Amino acid sequence: MAKGKDVRVTISLECTSCVRNDIKKESAGISRYITQKNRHNTPSRLELRKFCPYCYKHTIHGEIKK
Repeated sequence: MAKGKDVRVTISLECTSCVRNDIKKESAGISRYITQKNRHNTPSRLELRKFCPYCYKHTIHGEIKK
């Protein structure tokens, strides 16, 4: 059976409000989560409300490239 592209892929979610505050991408001050998504069900970029320990509140975390 051919393997092909995996339907479930691992993605990274990054806090959008920390990025807007001009914090460098390499710094440890950006909240990131790792999760999985199904390509067939959600082909577009994923956005979830998660807790950011650097902002001390729930913010929108968007999918980023690896």
